[in-house]
Amino acid sequence: MVSADPAAGILVTSRPLDEYCGLFGLTRRALCAALAAGPLLDCPGGAAALVAEVRHLGGRAVAVDPEYARMARMEARARAGRDAMAAHARAAPEISTAALSGRPEAYLRSWDRARELFAADVTDHPEDYVAAALPRLPFRGGTFGLTLSSYLLFAYPEVFGPAEQLAGLLELVRVTAPGGEVRVYPLHDSAGRRSPHLDRVRRSLGHHRVGSSLLRLPGPGGRPRTVLVLKRAAR
Repeated sequence: MVSADPAAGILVTSRPLDEYCGLFGLTRRALCAALAAGPLLDCPGGAAALVAEVRHLGGRAVAVDPEYARMARMEARARAGRDAMAAHARAAPEISTAALSGRPEAYLRSWDRARELFAADVTDHPEDYVAAALPRLPFRGGTFGLTLSSYLLFAYPEVFGPAEQLAGLLELVRVTAPGGEVRVYPLHDSAGRRSPHLDRVRRSLGHHRVGSSLLRLPGPGGRPRTVLVLKRAAR
């Protein structure tokens, strides 16, 4: 994977647990059931509260992000991500998640709270925040019961072409337990354009014995949301 350099325009986001559940079509009950099979992987983790909030539920999650190698600047990067989301809500309310929520200021405040949870949890549990980048993650195969990847591989087509997308997805599958799932969202870029490579990447995944399906969910403002779900094919 091309390094997540700020120059590439990759935002550091600060999403709370409930937003993750909405993005990926999960309930808290389903999340807890998945955690029974192993820890959760958040890749990339950014400055999200997922690891901290999963801990409060009695489970364990691990976040991976190349920016964790530069933790001293995470606060500034996360604030910049929040400001970018606010600007996007004003500039493109028809596709902005914050604007479509109907309460953009409350939405942004949820990011502020998530960022605070992240900062406290990093201090208390630094071992659960790993500096690494796709397509090489420092975990044994089958480590995680559920893997979530948001706003990366298909969101930045100028950074990740089909080869990088495939390599990243295969690595996420490798570190996920055979009975577990990888869920990826979004499958479009910041302008709402669906990845033109998605079908090609899915065919390539099949050649690597990885099953894929599209989970269609209702989204904010009546806009549908589509999640890519990956599972290892039975041998």
